[in-house]
Amino acid sequence: MKAHLRRAVTALAASALALPLAACGGSEDSGVRMSDDITVGLLLPENQAARYEKFDKPVIEEKIGQLTNGKGKVVYANARQDAALQMKQLETMVDDQVDVVILGAVDAKAIAAGVEKADKAGIPVVAFDRLAEGPIDAYTSFDNEEVGRVQGEALLKALGDKAKDGQIVMMHGAVTDPNAALFKKGVKSVLDGKVNVGKEYDTKEWKPENATANMEEAISELGADAITGVYSANDGMAGGIVTALKAGGLGKLPPITGQDAELAGVQRIVAGEQYMTVYKPYAPEAAAAAEMAILLARGISLGAIAQADVDSATAQDVPSVLVPVVALTQDNIKDTVLQDGVYSVDEICTEKYKDDCAALGLA
Repeated sequence: MKAHLRRAVTALAASALALPLAACGGSEDSGVRMSDDITVGLLLPENQAARYEKFDKPVIEEKIGQLTNGKGKVVYANARQDAALQMKQLETMVDDQVDVVILGAVDAKAIAAGVEKADKAGIPVVAFDRLAEGPIDAYTSFDNEEVGRVQGEALLKALGDKAKDGQIVMMHGAVTDPNAALFKKGVKSVLDGKVNVGKEYDTKEWKPENATANMEEAISELGADAITGVYSANDGMAGGIVTALKAGGLGKLPPITGQDAELAGVQRIVAGEQYMTVYKPYAPEAAAAAEMAILLARGISLGAIAQADVDSATAQDVPSVLVPVVALTQDNIKDTVLQDGVYSVDEICTEKYKDDCAALGLA
């Protein structure tokens, strides 16, 4: 990871511990709640991607504990990609009078009525990772257009001077996820006019099996040998794409992008089955969500942490924290997920990948 990125990530993570505690010193500020007895509702969108329950949830829970001297409580629910279920979960948390909600929306538009209900009840909502609509109070995510640009630039690098020799397939995410539109915008800003797009899909619910079906259709219509590259918006779908390409009889897979640095995605990169993924440092994103939630619950301004303002379709100038990202390839596995302790060598270099790891100097 580049030094400037690591410094930014480290500084942001450190701020999640320091700022609320420092801010609490201002007891004379009107409206500031000094109690550590804070209940945070945590709503995450799905469990298809490993990141939400493996990385985000534990970090948020740990930070909430640290920021409340162990007295804060996290009430958790996962919507399992079901927008109607998530609405019920949010409504239950509002009815139970949690102090603040961290919300990773399944469907950014559909959840707006629930956010409105929370707002009317005086419960602040932090939009986490996905920009939910409605009167949200804060937002933390990654620069999602930059994610798409990073993916597009990596794919162009992999294609080299043969970028327009064949056709690429573009596998975007779910239309219900506003981030998918931002990834799409970013990648298209890089690839438009520089590659030939043979087929393009919006993948329902981000599911790998839907990506497999889409890819099978693309292979049938374009021919396996004509596909020179695949833009996949995330690692889960990249796995489904690899499945389809292998079944299609390709001896050598074309470069395939991804996102989230999931363990299976990193292992495919080690094996040469996936060209890259986008490594997004989850800890500082989750820490920022925890910090903003506690600040809001205490009635303290977000000015010290929110370095940006973001507009949604229904809210303007939402205080936001946007965390930088980096392209992960075979060349920088050591400097990213290994150095940051996301995975160990033993986790990546299982028996199946030992030879590939040895060739990369990882084992």
